[in-house]
Amino acid sequence: MSTANSRGAGPTPAALIPPPDARPPVRHPDAPAPGELLGSHYDHCFGCGAGQAHGLHLAARAGAGVTITAEFTVRPAHQGAPGLAHGGVLATALDETLGSLNWLLRKIAVTGRLETDYVRPVPVDTVLFLQAEITAVAGRKIYSTAVGRIGGPEGPVAVRAQALFIEVKVEHFIDNGRPEEIRAAMADPDQIRRARAFEVNP
Repeated sequence: MSTANSRGAGPTPAALIPPPDARPPVRHPDAPAPGELLGSHYDHCFGCGAGQAHGLHLAARAGAGVTITAEFTVRPAHQGAPGLAHGGVLATALDETLGSLNWLLRKIAVTGRLETDYVRPVPVDTVLFLQAEITAVAGRKIYSTAVGRIGGPEGPVAVRAQALFIEVKVEHFIDNGRPEEIRAAMADPDQIRRARAFEVNP
């Protein structure tokens, strides 16, 4: 079953519709303050890590309630068609932004489903302005939406997404990740940075 998407992007897949018993999300009391830069959750993350030469270097800030804003600049390394951002790169930017929302709940969660709508091309050297919010929580399931605009935070919409994230334990990463990276992340003496290293992954 699916319902009409209020953003005019076609029907919403049933998996992305919160169940009747879903509840509104609650911002964790220790969540970053509105306006605070979240920083990279993992230095080698393709979405936000400073250690990735050709990564997106996406910068996200906490917003009010359970919202965040983020930006990234499309570089030549991110091309698909000549002079235009690759669609997979744009989906990555949406996924990274949506995943960062979970830090406002102080939950470790992974992408279960990401539905992306491409509205208009995004040229190289364009700054993509992203806004995201959590819409509902049902058990381990976290429902969220995001939109990316060009030309400014109020500019024309280029991409949209709906997502379902699933809360997991850190063992999800320990059991499935490559051992050398897991050991290095777990050895970080900074407790917050160590927790955030396992924040957003499929």
